Amino acid sequence: MTDIAAQKAATLPAFRTRVLPVVVVDDADHAVDLARALWAGGIDAIEVTLRSDAALAAIERIARHAPEVVVGAGTVLSAQQLHQARDAGARFALSPGCTPALLQAALSARLPFVPGVATPSEAMRAAEAGYSLLKFFPAESLGGPDTLRAWAGPLPHLRWCPTGGITAARVADYLALPTVAMVGGSWLTPRSALQAKDWGVITALARDAVQRSATGAAAPQP
Repeated sequence: MTDIAAQKAATLPAFRTRVLPVVVVDDADHAVDLARALWAGGIDAIEVTLRSDAALAAIERIARHAPEVVVGAGTVLSAQQLHQARDAGARFALSPGCTPALLQAALSARLPFVPGVATPSEAMRAAEAGYSLLKFFPAESLGGPDTLRAWAGPLPHLRWCPTGGITAARVADYLALPTVAMVGGSWLTPRSALQAKDWGVITALARDAVQRSATGAAAPQP
């Protein structure tokens, strides 16, 4: 995938995948093997959520030892976390929300940022701040593809990364929408596989996701 959203702050780094793994890493020692397992399945980007004490160390290790995988930080809730993620090596960041302080911090940090929204008003505020790629969260609870299809009428200039409750079976439904740039999900990295260090399972799930994403529409242009 090439530069899928021209943000005022910066442009997302280039990666091919339209399916973004959303991962809670409890042990940073597993981070590089995890990234390489996803890479082996055809996925070249990962979102490591800041929901564990190991998250920043995991981001740093992936950035240093598996640079072929573009690592981003998820569940960024504050300016401090945004800067910590950037300093650890994150090449982009995502949040479940979009407070004015966080939007401004991302612009100042020059870190590509995908703010989260759940309503048209929030989407309009994020767009006014200079953001054109937004996280639709929690996607399934908010109506899924039907909601994004409805929003495309009044908000045709926005592109989306839906996450939250999405399963493998739903990937193609989202990616068939021309306004959806990529889909985020945790089904690619089940906790049981991570704990067992079963990298073969994760590679197989990644390969399946890539195949499913190929049935969606072509990636939308900014």
